[in-house]
Amino acid sequence: MQTEIEAKWLNIDKAALRKALLGVGAELVSPERLMIRRAYDFPDERLESVKGWVRVRNEDNKITLSYKQLDDRTIHGTKEVTVVVNDFDSTCSFLESIGLMQKSVQETKRESWKLGNSEIELDTWPWIPSFVEIESTSEAELKTAAELLGLDYSKALHGSVETAYKAVYDVTEEEVNGWKEIRFVAVPTWLSSKKIN
Repeated sequence: MQTEIEAKWLNIDKAALRKALLGVGAELVSPERLMIRRAYDFPDERLESVKGWVRVRNEDNKITLSYKQLDDRTIHGTKEVTVVVNDFDSTCSFLESIGLMQKSVQETKRESWKLGNSEIELDTWPWIPSFVEIESTSEAELKTAAELLGLDYSKALHGSVETAYKAVYDVTEEEVNGWKEIRFVAVPTWLSSKKIN
């Protein structure tokens, strides 16, 4: 598995960040599009026990199947192996046929940019402010991209999206992992009562 060298910055102003991206010569790879993810594990949750999961993601322009594992919340803590597949529903059906069960379905909006060897994603998830994620081939390149965009590296977060939800709501990573649906609907009452002021 490859190590993902990536970091997130929360509560971004997408318009200002787009302007900064254009100002440093970044290339728009894909305008904002809706993406749908389904996360899977075995019924005995053996993947979750090692902080792993299988994900099928419809990225609008391609469909991917990934195994991800979160070893820790450092810049080198997330491992991933991904393949491109042809059909979202058939891939989900295949996983269920071999004994995996769907844990959750998630909708997001993503806009993708390229700056040198860095991939920059402007992400919008339901119920939280938008954030930016930078993935690079090295920590030095990631820091350079962040600096060019005016992002304070000391405020970077690492790991999966649970960190963003924990910054907005009084929830644990385990709670976020247990949500069956994360969709663009009104904030559920059970969650709005946990908002951090």
